Amino acid sequence: MTSTALGATLTALPAAAQQMAPADAAATFSLPAQPLRSALDAFSRQTGWQIGYPGTLTDGRTSRPVGGSMPPARALETLLAGTGVTYRLTGPATATLAPAPVASSGGDTMALGPVSVSAAAPAPGGPAQIVIGKEELDRKNPSDIRDVFAGEPGIRVGSSVPMSQKVYVNGVEETNLSVSIDGSRQNNKVFHHNGTTLIDPVFLKTARVDAGVAPADAGPGALAGSIAYETKDARDFLSGDGIGAFVKSSFGTNGSVFTNSAAGFGRHKGLEGLGYFTYGKGARFESGDGRKVEGTKTDLRSGLGKVAYETDAGHRFQVSYERVYDDAPRPFRANVGSISGRPAWEPRVRDYTLDRQNLVFTYTDSLPTDLWNPKLVVAYGRTDVETPIYTRPVGSSTVPGSYPGQGATSSLNGKLENVFNVGMGTITAGSDFYVDRAHYEDQTMTALEKARNVGVYGQARLSPVERVRLSFGMRADRQWFEGTTGQDWTNSGVSHNVSGEVDILPEYLTAKAGWSRSWGGVQLAENFVMNPAWRYGAGPQPVTARNLTAGLVGRYQGFTAEGRVFRTDLDDVRAPRFAAGSGTLTRDVRSKGYELGVGYAWDTGFVRAKYADIDVTIDGLPADSDTGTYIATPMGRVYTLGGGHTIPKWDLTFGADVEIVLDYNKVQAGQRPLKGYETVNLFVEHKIPQYSNLTLRADVRNLFDETYADRATYGQEFGTVTPLYQPGRTFLLTASASF
Repeated sequence: MTSTALGATLTALPAAAQQMAPADAAATFSLPAQPLRSALDAFSRQTGWQIGYPGTLTDGRTSRPVGGSMPPARALETLLAGTGVTYRLTGPATATLAPAPVASSGGDTMALGPVSVSAAAPAPGGPAQIVIGKEELDRKNPSDIRDVFAGEPGIRVGSSVPMSQKVYVNGVEETNLSVSIDGSRQNNKVFHHNGTTLIDPVFLKTARVDAGVAPADAGPGALAGSIAYETKDARDFLSGDGIGAFVKSSFGTNGSVFTNSAAGFGRHKGLEGLGYFTYGKGARFESGDGRKVEGTKTDLRSGLGKVAYETDAGHRFQVSYERVYDDAPRPFRANVGSISGRPAWEPRVRDYTLDRQNLVFTYTDSLPTDLWNPKLVVAYGRTDVETPIYTRPVGSSTVPGSYPGQGATSSLNGKLENVFNVGMGTITAGSDFYVDRAHYEDQTMTALEKARNVGVYGQARLSPVERVRLSFGMRADRQWFEGTTGQDWTNSGVSHNVSGEVDILPEYLTAKAGWSRSWGGVQLAENFVMNPAWRYGAGPQPVTARNLTAGLVGRYQGFTAEGRVFRTDLDDVRAPRFAAGSGTLTRDVRSKGYELGVGYAWDTGFVRAKYADIDVTIDGLPADSDTGTYIATPMGRVYTLGGGHTIPKWDLTFGADVEIVLDYNKVQAGQRPLKGYETVNLFVEHKIPQYSNLTLRADVRNLFDETYADRATYGQEFGTVTPLYQPGRTFLLTASASF
């Protein structure tokens, strides 16, 4: 009665949510046999279900494979068959696991008491969520973040060098989304020639994108959606107590790039540890026309460390530290091949050092109750960029002067939330904060901007009646912003979102829709354009956004077909330049379009095709990559096709993916139309379990040696710019083994 009363009270509070598939709504599954915990994670990510169990229940157990179209409840039953674990439904999309009954010595059945838990909260989501999990990451074998999002036509990643890559969702640059790594807010807007969030994909367990409409608990600043990266821990390698190691080595023929990764991990009586390290080294690569691309050497070091302890009572404490370091000569403008007409003394390349690190403490309860399911996160992230600033030669000299320029961004952030199970679903309530800094320094000047924010939020994920899932919510934020002059301003705002799903034809056809209005406060400027002499006047304007999306998903005996339309409007996106009067310059952005997709999945494989047609404008004009710095990029029409198939008796998997980007002519007067391109990638993989789970793989990237730059790469509209081309044909050989 207390739970029901509290649930009714909380339902009246503002909240927002992820859709959850009810027990009788069919979905298409393709889950291989794997450690039980990994299988349950994949099941929850796909369905939004909450699955509750103590951390040790899954140790040493392997799931059954699940393939085909079926209701989630039946899929869960299939997944658990023969594992010694059973389940009990506790709501329309929640279940509790318990040890299966065992036979007594007299032959009678003795039932073990169920574990009194409900699940950890499902990941925040919306009507346009993309989840790239472990199985898909393994299939893609990504070398950089562009490979992670391959196959998603609505997501573009500009540049061919990891340290200068930026992610664009529906054409909107990632600093206008809420981006997190292991729950830690990212504040990485250092230099527009560098990447925004450099991350080693070998560490990733999942990458989740909410395109447009995002829930309130996705964090502050979710203007055009959210991106959440989650890294691996010891439980992803070990199903129970023990120690082990994992090694992976690859060689890319284009540039002779060697990349080596090694991990050590262990679990013992609730204590867990993981250490993971990657080192990559290589020369310049060639583009499709056979020319060496300057500034594309590989020199990357990254590491991930995690320590966790879980008590018998279910209290789990985890500390993680992740760092990535890139140090090599890059193009003078690291996201641009070259620009004609520049002074002769300006070098073609210069040294860049990028150092990003992330420290996170997390507390969760693996044995929660209906009213107690907390999560505490306290994190600190920092990104440093250093590169020489060149000055005009003096007198008759032809040698330019130089001095180091250093930029650093940081974020101290955290949240405390609790998930309440109210029978028809869950309600998340919590509070979060951040203290962000952007600092630039060289021998001529120092500049600093700061922002502090405190937010409260509520988030409901409910299934009030059969065939209907609702998600609605609200967050309120108050921000204190300080400019380079020491002046400060206080602003506050409210964000709302609502979305839902309706099964028009149960098991076959579902309609989805969502709407949100988001408030993001005043955005910090990038470090390398900050000016201590900026004139802020009445103060910078807080940025706001509106998102709308609607679509249909059809399913039939393994076939899927889906489509959605969307629109995102951002008002007063901050776009300062160095000039003293441009510190409060803002832009208005609109992204609109539609996506279509079809696919078919069977027990041992899949094929799928997707298409997106997206137009982006800035201040009413077609977007270009210069005006759109840290804002948006041109998109256009993109096709992706992909598939994979496994032959179990041979332990052999093979697949391919194709990307076709069409010409784009919606450019401003005097600018060049953007050229289209087509790329094809192939792979074959063979697992040899009798040799320490050895896996051998061969990839062919850019099979037909296309000369091209990704659509989101800077400068393709301008006649003076040679863009930073992607690598030409590359053979990638990979071997990995676990011990």
